[in-house]
Amino acid sequence: MKIGIIYHKDYNKYDLGVDHPLVGDKPGKTMDLLKEKSILKDAKIFTPKQANEEDLLRVHTKEYVNKVKELSRTGGMLSSDTPAPVGIFEIASLTAGGTILAGEKLFDGYQCMVNPLAGFHHASKNTSSGFCFFNDIAIVIEYLRKKYRLKRFMIVDVDVHHANGTQEIYYFDPSVLKVSFHQDGRTLYPGTGSIEKIGGDKGEGFCVNLPLPPGTGNKSYLKAFSEIVPKLADQFNPEIIIHQSGVDTHHDDPLADLCLTYQAYYHMAKKMREISVAGCDRLLVLLGGGYNSSSSVQSYYNVMCGLLGREDYIKEDEIPDQKVGEVEGLISELKGLLRPYWVL
Repeated sequence: MKIGIIYHKDYNKYDLGVDHPLVGDKPGKTMDLLKEKSILKDAKIFTPKQANEEDLLRVHTKEYVNKVKELSRTGGMLSSDTPAPVGIFEIASLTAGGTILAGEKLFDGYQCMVNPLAGFHHASKNTSSGFCFFNDIAIVIEYLRKKYRLKRFMIVDVDVHHANGTQEIYYFDPSVLKVSFHQDGRTLYPGTGSIEKIGGDKGEGFCVNLPLPPGTGNKSYLKAFSEIVPKLADQFNPEIIIHQSGVDTHHDDPLADLCLTYQAYYHMAKKMREISVAGCDRLLVLLGGGYNSSSSVQSYYNVMCGLLGREDYIKEDEIPDQKVGEVEGLISELKGLLRPYWVL
């Protein structure tokens, strides 16, 4: 398998402040661990450039882009939870450019591409919060749609926070199948992603939300993943799969309440790779959120092991899953809602 990683030393400048959950150390620490574990011997590293304004404007409004530019010049607050430090426009554009480059490489001989600072799914067309500035997921979709005339995109987002920005952008779009597994929005930011939200108009059935209760562990989470994602991918037959593989579902993450362990990220990434190989063989992996630096970096390493099929992934003691019955009920409810559109 031909795999590449996008990285720029300036990724570590995506830092929202010393007292903020999103600090700029994870990309560099992730690359250090991948080098230490010899992962980088199996992957080619590419250096991105900033996305240009045309790329940003395929998704975001001119008003919003100008707002981020101005905040980047003066410093300030994009939203109540998202400081905008001086220079953030350039760094956020660089991360979006990294995702575009990763998407390009999937049409240049690579089967899997990874961007370690990406998956900013809370940004919508004209607003954002949740530590996000530009929605690189939508930006790469619109870039590839224009350049390669693609017609079917699949997003599998496993960040603990619901992908509200991505959902808002594509809620009515049947060309983008959006799958989000997240902690129930009644218990966590951004408060969206209820199971009943399945898309609108022509996009009905192309928005799949599984809101999980606090305390959900490996057993029920992986069961849900294996029962839903492969069948959707097989029937939708995407031309590219975008996997937002946030690891803030880990039990040590300070911002959420799910209870996954390191091995869950290995098994999900391995399954995503199998799904891709069986279909389009183009998998774009965006490493997404994680707010305990140590556990996040180790989880990202396990994602890479799963993609590469390496067995030397990090393991830890399993946490008893107390939510199996509740999650099984949610799986059944979701299958019922989707029955008019998919065979699950």
